[in-house]
Amino acid sequence: MTTADLLGDAFNRIADDASDIVTDLAQEQLSWRPNGRGNSIAWLIWHLTRVQDDHVSELAQLPQSWTDDDWHHRFGLDLDVSDTGFGHTPEQVAKVTADAASLTGYLQDVTARTKLYLASLGESDYPRIVDESWDPPVTLGVRLVSVVNDDTQHVGQAAYVKGFLLD
Repeated sequence: MTTADLLGDAFNRIADDASDIVTDLAQEQLSWRPNGRGNSIAWLIWHLTRVQDDHVSELAQLPQSWTDDDWHHRFGLDLDVSDTGFGHTPEQVAKVTADAASLTGYLQDVTARTKLYLASLGESDYPRIVDESWDPPVTLGVRLVSVVNDDTQHVGQAAYVKGFLLD
């Protein structure tokens, strides 16, 4: 098993878990926010997908699926096209609404692109420095693990919100 295989499995699990969470939920349920100000399931799944799309596209030096595959128009959000949700205020979180098919469709597209990129990598690629603004500098492997970590945290949060929603 290669590093690409392991990372690909992690990204598949993220997509599968996200799909399981949103399946059979109406758009109103996906937009429900704990205490009226927390992150909704729709926002959490959209955000984790935007982060993966943004970061992996940058690494691959390819356009993001968000714009390249027209997801930004399909979602029709009142947000800048470059917005990934980082640092969103409660008011901005409220702007992110979507149905389950859109959330899973976008994540499936991004996951497929991610796996194509991973398939293009060799073991010697992972130690390559991709960001010198950190100390120590960030390698390609560390950046990809960081995306997996961020995505799995948000999938867990979405599952937690769903538990409150359906309780």
